Amino acid sequence: MNAKTEIFFIAGMLGQLECAIDLPDPEVFPKPIGLALVAHPHPLYGGTMENKVTQTLARTFVALGYATVRMNFRGVGKSEGTHDAGIGETEDMALLLNFMRQKYPDLPLVLSGFSFGTFVQSCLQQQLKTENKPVQRMVLIGAAAGKWAMPDIPSNTILIHGELDDTIPLQAVFEWLRPQDIPVIVIPGADHFFHRRLHHVKSIVINLWDKSSS
Repeated sequence: MNAKTEIFFIAGMLGQLECAIDLPDPEVFPKPIGLALVAHPHPLYGGTMENKVTQTLARTFVALGYATVRMNFRGVGKSEGTHDAGIGETEDMALLLNFMRQKYPDLPLVLSGFSFGTFVQSCLQQQLKTENKPVQRMVLIGAAAGKWAMPDIPSNTILIHGELDDTIPLQAVFEWLRPQDIPVIVIPGADHFFHRRLHHVKSIVINLWDKSSS
């Protein structure tokens, strides 16, 4: 993502998993104020941790002061193994979290993802909830409603969707969120990949974070 991005590997269920960490500017944040895990879109359709939406989320959390970590899911980049329809990917993300907790045991946790990554992170959030380990917040971009069986999510989740998303129709997101009474922010004219509108994604998250912290 940038010159300061550190690539590292952890042991996964099917071999090594390629990960990346970005830290906030130490002159602004002498210590990270939280830990953010960011999940990329579908591996079988070109999704990697270098995806532009995924990178935008990573930059956003770094700007907010979070130690921000991404992972190439199994079978992507230098990560070993094969795609597992979200089940194994959720296990891998849990392994990454456990690894990062060795360095940052007490920092508030944010789970974030784009498209397929929203399914993985929502499943991980459910697991953590059953373990009485609530997350600080979730940020889901292009949530995969209708594509996968998306679990319920916390009421303070930030959801952003493109008006013209033809991969995950906005109506499917409404149907998923309606019973939960959770709002979604719609970016007019945006497609699934938010071409030419990624700046809106970053500014929306940062502005909502500032308000939630005030």
